[in-house]
Amino acid sequence: MAAPGLVIAAPSSGSGKTVAVLALLRHFRRAGVAVASRKVGPDYIDPMFHAAASGGPCLNLDPWAMRPATVARLADADADLLVVEGVMGLFDGAADGTGSTADLAAAAGWPIVLVVDAKAQSQSVAALVHGFATFRRDVTIAGVILNRVGSPNHEAILRAALAPLDVTVLGALPRLDALRLPDRHLGLVPAGEHGALEDFLEGAADAVARHVDTAALRDLARPAGFSGGTDTSPMAPLGQRIAIASDDAFVFAYPHLLAGWRDAGAELSHFSPLADQPPDALADAVFLPGGYPELHAARLATSTGFLSGLRSAAARGAIIYGECGGYMVLGRSLEDGDGVPHTMAGLLPVDTSFAKRRLHLGYREAVTVAASALGPVGTVHRGHEFHYASIMAEDGDAPLFRARDARGSDMGSMGTRRGTVMGSFVHLVDRRP
Repeated sequence: MAAPGLVIAAPSSGSGKTVAVLALLRHFRRAGVAVASRKVGPDYIDPMFHAAASGGPCLNLDPWAMRPATVARLADADADLLVVEGVMGLFDGAADGTGSTADLAAAAGWPIVLVVDAKAQSQSVAALVHGFATFRRDVTIAGVILNRVGSPNHEAILRAALAPLDVTVLGALPRLDALRLPDRHLGLVPAGEHGALEDFLEGAADAVARHVDTAALRDLARPAGFSGGTDTSPMAPLGQRIAIASDDAFVFAYPHLLAGWRDAGAELSHFSPLADQPPDALADAVFLPGGYPELHAARLATSTGFLSGLRSAAARGAIIYGECGGYMVLGRSLEDGDGVPHTMAGLLPVDTSFAKRRLHLGYREAVTVAASALGPVGTVHRGHEFHYASIMAEDGDAPLFRARDARGSDMGSMGTRRGTVMGSFVHLVDRRP
């Protein structure tokens, strides 16, 4: 039987839902509850924090980029409780209006707990909650957690305003400096770089234990009711033995993709470019995921063992695939934020710059224009783009994809390929039927 689940959502980004989820995960873990988590949408960073808080992996559920059967399969958890963190605001999704947290909750039949940032309002909170609770009949706002409450008197005013509504106020978290996480250009600073993460998680768990009725919250959870069965066929692996770059420069690899490759029979190994490690010499495929190579460009440029290992892999005909940051490293040069260029692997005719920053953000449908390890010509994938780097030069006439945005508008060619080496700025999430 599927674990009973619920969704923690918010009216908007920045409301504090991630901290609330981390606090709840650590609280239930401390209480001996087998708790699992999922994150809605295209997000690498929040799931790292989830894993630290719960002690188990966090998978993504993406109603726009994933096939419905993929979502249903990944939503299944062997746990006593499944806590699902929403993305952005509850009804916010792709540019075509689909793929929101509300869409996922409706498909699963999960109740929603709304985290409301109350720091700058009092009685108006009732209008906000009423609006969210009645906006769509196919979703249920079963409870509210008031966040950043200024005082006991402030809490009393908020509770009185919400009393006429048919929504349970599960608790009120006060404004606490201890309940803040540092961030940078792509979101929160990754969990592995947070020096006092355990202290933060313990303090957050203490806060929800004091200020939230966690027993009532858990009682709201319901098993998912997805229709249409589950598809066990993941994206095809890049090869039989896949070497994956894994360190602070390459942290953005979706766990469900790696697990899918293992389930398909591939052997996975990991190596650290920042430690100047080359990929496994026996690997027939190398995956460079996204991350923060722009923050480590000088070090990567002098990692001769790593770079020569990549070039040797290409020379022997191994498949080499890079996404976003990995794509930049496969190129000729990467200009860091100070405008200093650094020589990269030179396996693709691409020069990129982080000094000339411009945000590229959105879902992408990527169709292969040539047969490769990603599939035959015309294979359709869905994924997303999120980076600030600019392409200064992208020579040659061998694109990897033809891309469309979430509205279906043609974005032209995207990425490039040379022999068995290929890459683009798109993070692939799932294939399409």
